[in-house]
Amino acid sequence: MHSFSVPTFFWVGVHFLLAIAGGFHVLLYKRDPRASLTWLAICIFVPFGGPIAYLLFGINRVKSRAYGLRHHFLNIDYESSGHRNGNFTSANTGLRDIGRRLNGREISSGNLVTTLFNGDQAYPVMLAAIANAKERIELATYIFKSDETGLAFANALGEARARGVEVNVLLDGLGELYSFRKIIPVLNKLDVNTARFLAPGIFPPSFYINLRNHRKLLIIDDEIAYAGGMNIDSGHISLSKKNRSINDVHFELQGPLVSELSEVFQNDWIFATRSNKLIRTVKPCSVAGNSGCRVIVDGPDKDMDMLALAIQAAISSASVSVDIMTPYFLPSRELISALQSAALRGVNVRVVLPEKNNLIYMQWAHRNLLVELLRWGVEVFYQASPFCHTKLICIDEDYTLMGSANLDPRSLRLNFELGVEIFSEELRCELTAHFDCCILTSRTI
Repeated sequence: MHSFSVPTFFWVGVHFLLAIAGGFHVLLYKRDPRASLTWLAICIFVPFGGPIAYLLFGINRVKSRAYGLRHHFLNIDYESSGHRNGNFTSANTGLRDIGRRLNGREISSGNLVTTLFNGDQAYPVMLAAIANAKERIELATYIFKSDETGLAFANALGEARARGVEVNVLLDGLGELYSFRKIIPVLNKLDVNTARFLAPGIFPPSFYINLRNHRKLLIIDDEIAYAGGMNIDSGHISLSKKNRSINDVHFELQGPLVSELSEVFQNDWIFATRSNKLIRTVKPCSVAGNSGCRVIVDGPDKDMDMLALAIQAAISSASVSVDIMTPYFLPSRELISALQSAALRGVNVRVVLPEKNNLIYMQWAHRNLLVELLRWGVEVFYQASPFCHTKLICIDEDYTLMGSANLDPRSLRLNFELGVEIFSEELRCELTAHFDCCILTSRTI
C-alpha cells in the first residue's frame, strides 16, 4: 500500500490550486472553444508546467496593455478620425454598410488608388517618394531585410533624415529576425528613429511568437501612402543574376484615407514605445480621385475579429463573384460556410493559392479543407512559381479588400493586421484581369 508524505500532499495541493486558477481564467477569457479545451487539459494534466505555460503563453496581455496605453495617452484615437463622409455609393449597399457596422467608420470618398505589381514596380516608386519627402516619413513593416533592397531603403531614409525630414521606422520584433544582419543598427547609424514592436526578450519575459505587428505602411508627408502585403525584401524584385522569387501586389494611396493610415501608424508607435512624444495632429488630405475607401484595423485587442467578420459578411453578401488570392489558407468553419453558401447561391467563387508554399506544413494543412469547398463548386487554382504572397479579396462589381492579413487563424486572431476596403469598378476590373492572367498559368484542382 502506497503512502503519501505531507510534502507530497502539499505540492499536489499547490498544483491543484494553480490548475483551478488557470482553468478559471481560461473559462472566463478564452473565446475559442478548441483553445479553451487545450489549455484546460494542459493546466490540469501537466503538473506545475501546465499552469506556468498558460501564465507565460496563454494569457493575452496585449489586450490589457493596449487599453492601458490608450487611456494613458488620450491625444490619439484612430477610431474617431475626422476624415469620414457618407457620400459614397456602391453598387452593393450591403458591402458598403458592413465596415460601418463593424467599426463605425464611414467610407471616405475622393481617394486615388494605384496598383503596383511586385517590387519591380513598387520599390522604385516608394524610394522616389522617400527621396521627395519634405517633412515626415512613417514606415511600418514586418520584414525589413538588410539585403540589396533593404540597404537601398535604409540609405534613402538616412538621406531624408540628413536633409531634416522626420523619419520614424517601426519594425516587428520577430519579423526583424528574418534577416541575419539586422537592419535597425544600420538605421540607427543613419540617425533614423526606430522602434521594435513586442521584441522577444528574457528580462522582462516576452515570448510572443504570435501577436505580431504584420502591418505594412509607408506614409510620406501625410499626403501619399503605400500599403498591402509587401515586405522590404529583394525576393520581390528581379535582380541582374536572380529572378524574382515572390509575387505580390502593393497599392499607392492618395486622398483622405492617408490621414487615417497615419493615425493607425501613430497608435502602433505609441503601443511599441510607450511614449506619446511623437503624437501630433494629422493634417487632412484633399480629394485626389474617385475611389471610396475604408480602413479596417484588426488585432488581438478590442479590434479582434474585425477582419474575419468583414470577410465573412462580405462573402455572404456577394451576388455575382468572389475572387480570393492568399498565400496561407486555413479558413475557419465560418469562412468555409460562407464560401460554400456563396457557391450554392450561384456566385462564381475562385480561390488562387501558391502551388509550392514556402511553409510546407501550410500546404499539408489546407488540402483536406479544400475538399469541402470543391464539393460545392468553389474553384481552386494552384499558381505556379514565383511564390504567390498576394492578399486580395474582390467581390462583385466594385469591392476590393487588400492589406496585410492572411486567411488563417494566426493572422486573423493573433496578429495586428490592416485591411483597406476599396470601392472602385475601375480597380475591380484591373484586378479581375490580374486574377484571369494568374489563373491561365495555374493548375486547376
